[in-house]
Amino acid sequence: MLRDAPSAQTMYKVALTLLIGTLGGVALTLAGLPAAWMSGAMIAVAAAALGRLPIALPDPLRNGLFVILGLSMGAGVTPDVVVRISHWPWTMAGLILVVVLVTAATYTYLHGWLKWDRETAYFGAIPGALSYVFAIASERNVDLTRIAASQSIRLLILIAVLPLVITSTAENPPHGLEHEVMPSLAQMAVLLGLCISASLIAVRLGVPGGWLTGAFFMSSALNASGTLPVALPEPVLIPCYIGLGCFVGSRFQSTTIGVFLSLLKAGLGAVAVGLVVSTCMALVVSVVMQMPFGQLLLAYAPGGLEVMTLLAFMLDMDPAFVAAHQLVRYIGMVLLLPFATRMILGAIKPSVSDAPGVSGK
Repeated sequence: MLRDAPSAQTMYKVALTLLIGTLGGVALTLAGLPAAWMSGAMIAVAAAALGRLPIALPDPLRNGLFVILGLSMGAGVTPDVVVRISHWPWTMAGLILVVVLVTAATYTYLHGWLKWDRETAYFGAIPGALSYVFAIASERNVDLTRIAASQSIRLLILIAVLPLVITSTAENPPHGLEHEVMPSLAQMAVLLGLCISASLIAVRLGVPGGWLTGAFFMSSALNASGTLPVALPEPVLIPCYIGLGCFVGSRFQSTTIGVFLSLLKAGLGAVAVGLVVSTCMALVVSVVMQMPFGQLLLAYAPGGLEVMTLLAFMLDMDPAFVAAHQLVRYIGMVLLLPFATRMILGAIKPSVSDAPGVSGK
């Protein structure tokens, strides 16, 4: 059975959202800021959402954007990436330390300084994986609204700040990837079909960020092996950057300005704590391993897999390196978080209604 066509009201909301995002991207591009199309769209749409404007970005459109972005990001994975994989176990060890230190430091800030209750501070301190954190936190007596808003504010600030940090510390400021070899129409049809198939399989298997990561790993394999060129022209990529920025910004459509402002302090503090820890570790590993600082910062930053990987691609970093580290962080959290939560917070206490003899029978 075919899905119903979107209503005129939905189409109006989507068009308005994309228009606002485009205007935000144009504004930051004219200002000469890095990653301007995505961050500008994100800031503009977030502001519109907080202002209660009708914002909407349907899941099928979002998923399609992720497939195209994942496909394009494979252009950053060249054969020499395989040579550098031998260095990754050491940077993965640094990643484990970063996750532990960021969580501990952020928890100390939220619980010790802002006086959040112990359980809410714990879940608010976990870097990234919001949907999975939500699933576990919902079983406990915690403030889910506070956790969601503080995590979203943290991602918002990271996307706006990280490109500035990376470009300001780079010896040669990144300018975006330039590729001369573009796929033909026939190659593009094959490439798109393979990437969509890979994304569908990734989503079915429950791979984090499956729509983007499935296409990304497929295009990476094709590009690194020389099977197909996967570079896409800027006129194709820019609307996708805008769309992703709109998606991140639209996460605030259920957040009021009052709630946003009340949690802004928590979000700013969490970002500051996370960035200080991530930056220090990235600096140490960069010096020891002789690797680009910005690339390590994106790999260690407590942001989302899709966004951090895309920023690496946009800023001429190694997207495969960043994606691998962000993916390992996410998978590690999925595997270990339930056990760590039980060890740190204790077992879930049954409610009165669950107690024996109080079922009402």
